[in-house]
This record gives sequence, C-alpha cells and structure tokens, in this order.
Amino acid sequence: MSINSMKILLASATAITGMAVGTGMSFAQEITYMCSSDGTECATAREIFDRFEEENPGVTVKIDEVPYKAILESLPVQLAAGDAPDMAKLTDLGGLAQYYLDLTPYVDADYWEKSFGGTLDWYRKGPDDNGIYGLHSQLTITGAYINKTLFEQAEVEVPGPDATWDDWAAATKEVAEKTETQFPMAMDRSGHRIAGPAISAGAKLFNEDGTGMLVDEGFTNYVKKFVEWHNDGTMARDVWAGTGGSSYQAADKEFINGQLVYYYSGSWQVAKLDEQIGDAFDWEVVGTPCGEGGCSGMPGGAGIVGFASTEHPELVAKAIDYLAQEENYAEMTAKTKNIPAHAAVAQKGVEYPDTSPAAAEALNAWAAQVSKISPIAYAYQGYKNNRAMFNISVERITQAIVGELTVDEAMERAKEDLKKALSEVQ
Repeated sequence: MSINSMKILLASATAITGMAVGTGMSFAQEITYMCSSDGTECATAREIFDRFEEENPGVTVKIDEVPYKAILESLPVQLAAGDAPDMAKLTDLGGLAQYYLDLTPYVDADYWEKSFGGTLDWYRKGPDDNGIYGLHSQLTITGAYINKTLFEQAEVEVPGPDATWDDWAAATKEVAEKTETQFPMAMDRSGHRIAGPAISAGAKLFNEDGTGMLVDEGFTNYVKKFVEWHNDGTMARDVWAGTGGSSYQAADKEFINGQLVYYYSGSWQVAKLDEQIGDAFDWEVVGTPCGEGGCSGMPGGAGIVGFASTEHPELVAKAIDYLAQEENYAEMTAKTKNIPAHAAVAQKGVEYPDTSPAAAEALNAWAAQVSKISPIAYAYQGYKNNRAMFNISVERITQAIVGELTVDEAMERAKEDLKKALSEVQ
C-alpha cells in the first residue's frame, strides 16, 4: 500500500471517529455491579439500570447477584488482589474506603452534598477527605421484631417502649413456654448487631481521643447477660454457637417459620418478612431495649460504590449518579421497602407500593427509632476500623458462649486483639 493510500485511510478513520463523537454514538462498554439482596434490591436496580441502558446506547450494566456473605468475605479479597467488579453494594463503608472511586469529578457535588450530606462521611478516608464515594441506598437501623400472635396466644403483655433487655428476656421466655415455641429470642451473629444493645447498656466503645476501645464495663456487662441467655435457653444458641470465626449468621428463617418469639435484626428485613410471612401470623417492630445508655440501635445500611480499579470510571460514576437522582432514588426506596437517606425523598415521604398494613406500620416504626440513635452509634458506624471491632466482638463472644473462655477472659483477649489490629493499621 502506498504512503498516500495509508494517509487517506487514516484520514477516513479520523473522520468516522469524529462523526461518532459528534452524533452521540458510543462504543460498547460493560460494567459489572456486584449486588446482594435482602428482598428486591438487586431486581429493583435491574429495572432502573434497564432505563439507564436505554438512555445510553451501547452501555451494559451486568448485575452479579451474590449472597451477603460473599460481600463480607469474598469482596475484600478480590479488592486486595486487584480483581474487583466495577461497582458493588456493600456494608463495610469505612473499612474498604481505600479502594473507592471518587465520583466528584463526574457528578454535581452540590446536589450530592444537599441530598446525602448526612452519610457521605461514612465513605471517606478521614476528616480531611471531602470526596464523594458512595450512594447510601439503604438507611437502616438495628432493632427487634416480635411474633405478636404468640404474645396474644400466651396472654402475655408486650413490654413497653422503655422496657429493658431483662424485661424482654422474661416476657419472651414466658411466651415461649406457654405456646411451646422453640426459641424465646435470637440475634443475628454480627458485631454490628450486638453494638446497639451494648451501647444501650452503657458501652462507650471509644477512648477520649477517638480511638477504638470496644471493651469497658458497659460492654462487658451486656456480654455477660448475652452469654447467660445462650446458656439458659433464652437465646437460640446455634445462631452464634453454630458458626466459627467471624462469619455472619442470621435468624430470619426461624422467625419466619414461627419458631422464634423475638428476633433482633434490623429494618432491612421488612420486605422479606412481609413477603414470606404473609398472613401466617402478626408481627411488629419493637426497636431496641433500653439501659443506662439509652435505647439505641445501630445506624447503617448499604451503599453503592465504584472502585478506583475500574477501566470505566466515568461510566461507573454516571450509573451511580443515575440511581442517586431523586425520582430514581424514591422508586428504589419504595420498591425495596427501605428508609431513605436522600434528604428530599425523606422530607416528601415515601409511598410504598404493594405493602401490607404490617409492613407499612413496620417501616413507620423504624423511622420513629432513628431519633433514639446514640451519637456513639453514629460514630461507630463511621469509624474506619469498625470492621475489626465487629469481627473481634463476634469471635470472642462466641468463645465465651461455647465455653472456650470465660467472659472475663474473652474480654481481655478482645482488648489484646484490638490493640494488635490498631497497631497493624498504623
């Protein structure tokens, strides 16, 4: 081929590329979204991303739906190995912050600050970081559900809003005995889940300088009760004692199957309970029992982030920003039956479609619990080393439950674990 012919071909190719850009044509691009679902989160994201794809020809958002355990245990390994998806829905907001894509260059920062200002700090690396990294898609709060039908059958009065853990333990044990129900109480095996009750019992979790402390008198006192309840049959033992390490274990199946009087979990369970319990029995939200530290659950939830390792940072940011727009966010909140973190959506209120009276009442009850959240709980949720503290809590408390260690020995080990973990981070 002559030099002149090559020049003509190159010129033609340049012209075609220019036409593609000028006419809005785009080349095929695919990004992967790793998602776990408590109810309809992944399916709802699929519906919204279908519209996103229609508005952006050539773009594909592939949803990789995985179990929640994969998000907790496998995703961090993938990130460390440089083999991560483009974006993901996760709950370890601060712990994985080093891997996040900063969306700031690609989005309207003023809109994001105005809409999500209350949760943006949870995704940042520290007080000097002003980047925008995550869309808080599910604002959650931990607390309890009861099988109200069992209380009615047992003719036991439901404890009031100021009831303590001791009050609930006594009441649920009486209900279980009178109705021959297998388990009085259960709590998800999670360091996040046990944190609210510990704070309510007086745990401070932090030193005066803001570093993690975890174990103090309030924390230890609650753990002693918690272990005792597992040993005397008040708590469903296998939820915590049946799993090793720091693995997560829920007790939703036991509650849904009517085997459990009182289930301590959180607001994200509403959609699943609404769908799977149906009219089998009446259930309701009762929040977190009270103590000298208040009646606080733990705030939290899930957020959608992009990862800096993506080959398509602008597209990832655009996809997340699409979910963040008020109309799309309101749809996502309504269909997934969650509490909104978007200020304007929360102010206007959410109409939940196809929601039973029990679910609608539950969602309103959870919203009412938000005002009871302790400042310590907010700080703990945003603390960059909270994952280490959560894992230590689960591992050492489980050892006390199964009898490998006494509670005092487990708490001493927990102190040593945290000291070592913080030293390694520094």
